[in-house]
Amino acid sequence: MVPGRAAAHGSDGAAGPRQAGGKPRASGRAQYEAMRNRWLLRGAAGTAAAAAILLTSAPAMAHGAPQRPATTSQTGVAAPATVANTLLNAWQRRNRAAALRVATPAVVRDLFTSPLRSPDVFRGCTGNVCRFAYTSVRTPGGLNAIVMVVSGNKVTKIYMPRFITKPANAAKHLFAAWRAGDRNRGLEVATPAAVNALRWVRGPKGTVPYSFMGCSKAPKQEFRCSYWYEGGAMHMWVNGSAARGYQVYKITFFAD
Repeated sequence: MVPGRAAAHGSDGAAGPRQAGGKPRASGRAQYEAMRNRWLLRGAAGTAAAAAILLTSAPAMAHGAPQRPATTSQTGVAAPATVANTLLNAWQRRNRAAALRVATPAVVRDLFTSPLRSPDVFRGCTGNVCRFAYTSVRTPGGLNAIVMVVSGNKVTKIYMPRFITKPANAAKHLFAAWRAGDRNRGLEVATPAAVNALRWVRGPKGTVPYSFMGCSKAPKQEFRCSYWYEGGAMHMWVNGSAARGYQVYKITFFAD
């Protein structure tokens, strides 16, 4: 053996193999470990980069999903649904002071003097008009719901079924609502069919004078309440009872 060759090219020994230039050469296992470590480091860096992408893009992804209505607008005005639900909760607790913070005195008076029970379900808001519906009971009229009109941070108008104990009062309520052009007010005491029939009558804004002629009993425990005008009459047919409340359920016309 040529002296010195074992040190440069011999089998693994105490000194270990050397590369050219005198640097030790890694064994096969050492090379495997080094390669694996490099891949692990690359994988960790990739995971961290992916996590960073997901975190930074999360708000954009959230905007694509359905969002709950905001509690308040950018102007600081509460959303109509928030105001309406606050009033309903105050009424359910019989807390008049809390109700007055989110509704006008007239609305609070109407709501707190009503014999209505609490509605069954919140139907949401269309614009600033919010509806709480009755699904387990039937109420007089065509609303079958409590309807709240929200302006700013307060409920300024409310519509609800009216428990009217006299047929004449039901007819007068519907007539006044028609004169005012307020459909929801009419539905408080009348069916949709009766309210819709009024669209075809002359003079909804009071251009034609009407005279209330009272109510008379009709078959099937009904009442006919009549308004006369020049050239004919409008008959409002009322059913119900003092215990359940009266409602106008249809309208007929008589021409001279």
